[in-house]
Amino acid sequence: MKLCVKDLSISFDQLILNHIDFQIEQGEFVALLGPSGCGKSTILNILAGLLKQDSGIIEVDGQLVEGLSDHFAYMPQSDLLLEWKTILENVTLYGQINHDKNAKENALKEFKTFGLDGYQNAYPSQLSGGMRQRAAFLRTALCKADILLLDEPFGALDVITRNDMQDWLLDLRNQYNRTTLLVTHDIDEALYLADRILILSHHPASILKEINLHGIQKSRDWLFEQGNLKKEIYELLKGENNA
Repeated sequence: MKLCVKDLSISFDQLILNHIDFQIEQGEFVALLGPSGCGKSTILNILAGLLKQDSGIIEVDGQLVEGLSDHFAYMPQSDLLLEWKTILENVTLYGQINHDKNAKENALKEFKTFGLDGYQNAYPSQLSGGMRQRAAFLRTALCKADILLLDEPFGALDVITRNDMQDWLLDLRNQYNRTTLLVTHDIDEALYLADRILILSHHPASILKEINLHGIQKSRDWLFEQGNLKKEIYELLKGENNA
């Protein structure tokens, strides 16, 4: 077992997360899907050590994790690229902070894989939205972390670019087999990318349903055929929005 979350709860002015439990296996890709504002991003913020839960525990490989941890690499909704630094400088921030002398060399080896070949000396303002997201993901992937936390990484992109980025992420996932937890509000994105989908209820959030997609060969054609499954998920989310 790679990641184990037990009895996770947190309140602000009201109870947001209510005894959340889930597990993720090594190399598994899990999507968190739920109504807007239900607490999906809050879960990632707790895992990343940016928020402290009121109760519950987080374990990675059976070891208790508290606060900031090298186990997690977090990619928020915004790419957060530093406009005054080149793309190479942006993607090697983790290595620079940790005084890794090989950070730039290791990063350059991945530029072609991440669709950024030839742009190492460009600045963020010179890149399209999709390429900025690729750079942000490369920066996240270069962190020496066991688990990737992705918070709606493609939500701001147009539909064609988003589909291209999803295909690219699926290829990278198959190539690198990184354990990944994705927050999304897009049903198609969750179905296309994830091995499992955890559907969250509205406040207080709890796990409403789990959908297992292990062993399915994903393709756009397969996705287009999933009308009944999409309808089931939509009805669950619609019911939560009206609750």
